[in-house]
Amino acid sequence: MSGPRIVVDLKKIRSNTQTLVRRLNARGISVTGVSKSFCGHPAVAQAMLDGGVVGLAEARVSNADRLRKAGMTCPITLIRTPMLSEVDQIVKTCEASYNTEIAVVAALSAAAIHQSVTHGVILMVEMGDMREGILPENLPEIAEQVVQMKGVALKGIGANFACLNGVAPSSGQMESLSSLADEIEKICGPVIQTISGGNSANLPWALAEHSIGRVNDLRLGEAILLGVDPITGEQIGGLFKDAFTLVAEVIETDEQPTPRRNLPELPKIRIVSNRNDIARLILAIGHQDTEVAGLTMPEGGTLIGATSDHLVMVTDCATLKLGSEIVFQMNYKAIMRAMAAPDIETVLLNDRPSRQSRSSQGEAEFLTLV
Repeated sequence: MSGPRIVVDLKKIRSNTQTLVRRLNARGISVTGVSKSFCGHPAVAQAMLDGGVVGLAEARVSNADRLRKAGMTCPITLIRTPMLSEVDQIVKTCEASYNTEIAVVAALSAAAIHQSVTHGVILMVEMGDMREGILPENLPEIAEQVVQMKGVALKGIGANFACLNGVAPSSGQMESLSSLADEIEKICGPVIQTISGGNSANLPWALAEHSIGRVNDLRLGEAILLGVDPITGEQIGGLFKDAFTLVAEVIETDEQPTPRRNLPELPKIRIVSNRNDIARLILAIGHQDTEVAGLTMPEGGTLIGATSDHLVMVTDCATLKLGSEIVFQMNYKAIMRAMAAPDIETVLLNDRPSRQSRSSQGEAEFLTLV
């Protein structure tokens, strides 16, 4: 097996999903699996579905189309505000979409009427993250306009937290979201089926011992894939942190590294002294392949720097040589970049017998430093 690759352990994805679904179902909350970070890879999405998610959430129509072409029939919701140029494809591919612009909803309505279908609309509310959403005071009026449109059906409301400003939601904000649903139904009738309270950053709130109000859905990606709280970075009890690993090959070695300066874009880098027992390595991977600052160095290794297609590190591991492979843990940004990189292969572990990776046949063994 050659070249940089991502190794995905689907058994761990299924396990993480099952654990979170079980805990949240006990609180009356269903889970929608977010597939955008792995570019809608069908096998990874299927592992989420096997683990109990009620549907998939995508940010890009191309990824949703990839899932449909793979034969997936589960509900798919577009979670990024639709582009006007893609409304026809969105209606064709996705059962529902999150929306913030009434003009876009009108375009979806026209597309749905043309295709003789009904497209679900979930209105996104701005609750403090300052990324996207309708202001709460404007929500009832917009909801009323959506209800009056043909071809679309108001299915619910949603909010987003900790994506842009990195701040977890408060109980007060979540209570306000439930109150907004009540306010809409006073005007429009009992139309709200889904109240999507947010993403993986909402887990501490959702699992705490207090009322969750009317919130009945969370959109989970990072917690399932990485097993961590995105706010603190700490491991969530009972979940695996290593379902995704990145493997890169050593293409140059040098036993006497020269000191390197700290680079502002790579805050984890530190100055390394010249020691004869430390090897300097260059790996065939770089900024074009992944978020280098999001890689966790293996034990004994220190990141020196990276360019578009080279990564420089030092290590005290004496067995590493030209052609050796090094395994990295990745954060969420690193996974997103690497899964979208055209030159990085995806290898699946513990796939179901009826499904195989498009880029590998059969099961691969767990990878370690060699």
